[in-house]
Amino acid sequence: MSYDLIVIGSGPGGYSAAIRAGQYGLKTALIEKSPLLGGTCLHVGCVPTKALLHTAEVWDYFLNPGPQGISCQDPRLDYLKVLERKNKIVTSHAKGIEFLMKKQKVEVIRGYGRLKGRGQVEVLTDGGTKTLEAKNIIIATGSEARMIPGLTADEKTIVTNIEILSRPQVPKSLLVIGAGAVGVEFASIFKRFGSQVTVFEMLPRLVPVEDEDVSKELERQFKKQGINLETGAKVLEVQRTAEGVSLQVQLASGKVQQFDGEMLLVAVGRKPLTENCGIENTRVELDRGFVKVNQYQQTAEPGVYAIGDVVAGTPQLAHVATMEGMVAVAHMAGKTATPINKNRIPGCTYTEPGIGSVGLTEKQAREKGYDVKVGKFPFAGNSKASILGNHGGFVKVVADAKYGEILGVHIIGPHAYELIAEAVTAMEAEATVETMMSTIHAHPTLYEAVGEAFNSVYGLAINA
Repeated sequence: MSYDLIVIGSGPGGYSAAIRAGQYGLKTALIEKSPLLGGTCLHVGCVPTKALLHTAEVWDYFLNPGPQGISCQDPRLDYLKVLERKNKIVTSHAKGIEFLMKKQKVEVIRGYGRLKGRGQVEVLTDGGTKTLEAKNIIIATGSEARMIPGLTADEKTIVTNIEILSRPQVPKSLLVIGAGAVGVEFASIFKRFGSQVTVFEMLPRLVPVEDEDVSKELERQFKKQGINLETGAKVLEVQRTAEGVSLQVQLASGKVQQFDGEMLLVAVGRKPLTENCGIENTRVELDRGFVKVNQYQQTAEPGVYAIGDVVAGTPQLAHVATMEGMVAVAHMAGKTATPINKNRIPGCTYTEPGIGSVGLTEKQAREKGYDVKVGKFPFAGNSKASILGNHGGFVKVVADAKYGEILGVHIIGPHAYELIAEAVTAMEAEATVETMMSTIHAHPTLYEAVGEAFNSVYGLAINA
């Protein structure tokens, strides 16, 4: 069987690329080893975690209704129903992807795909092995959670993002190794569900990829919520116990301390799934397990592209995978393909408070030699934030003093992951600070704070 395109992997990048190829009229096949389409993001990543985060937010309102003038007696959390709701959302969207495949005439092939070279893909199915041919192939095999050497995940005590999402009870105490997006999001979820949470991070601050001011504010807010934090901490030993798990941790002070908990979440990053997928049969080049590509997602093997978490040099984010798929398919179809600008990729963390960022941090901008001007506006001065009773955090704009170029925007506060959209659009359109100062922002809205932050670059914010 011959195709114009074969996509290996049905995560956000893979299924989006297949849909776009179908829209362009390319004969397309999508290979997926799992029973349901959607990949890590839909089944054990972005979507189910955000479903739990939303429920945690609602539950927090029930626990603390007083400021709204509401009395709520004896609220109860039925965690099995919480999981049921999460699963329904996931299943619904998986079925939606199946429908879109049929709509765009994309053939879905269940099995394990491996590159054979020369435009061929070998598929291992329950019924045996078959070989397919294609003019173009996209590697979209994704990633998996890294595990601390010597440890294995189970269903109860030591878990990754996969096991923790299906555990039927809220742990009384949760230890988290890693304070990147995954670690802090689960910390935020389970603290609000009633767990005693302690987060360990080897680097000096939480969410280390974010602007330093954002890290400081998240640490302040987490401590206020009662989440225990140990930064600059190195986990020396992990042992399963009758009660759960015990850690020996070297703290930033140099002191070694024992921490005990019912469950341990390991959130120390993700590794690309490039082993056993036939890379050795091609000229595809790897960098520490990641696939090297050019600006159009092409590998060193003619006709073979790579997108998503397997790609070297871009963040492992679902929306990055999707856009890389758009670039790859447009390029192979002879359409206009606009390569990804790595400085225009939004990062979102769905904690409470939320985080949204794009572009350079203040430190990065100064290191690159820019004459930096910073504007910062606190949500304490925003009417809508006060109405929501959620006015911690700020919007921070990093700009070039000479031309007013927007170098980066960093938000921590209510719905920051939605508010960052305006900044991404402004930067993509190459708007200046002055352009955004003259852009009317509706009142009362949270995004007024973004407009005020742009005004603040020149010391002209009204409400601060």
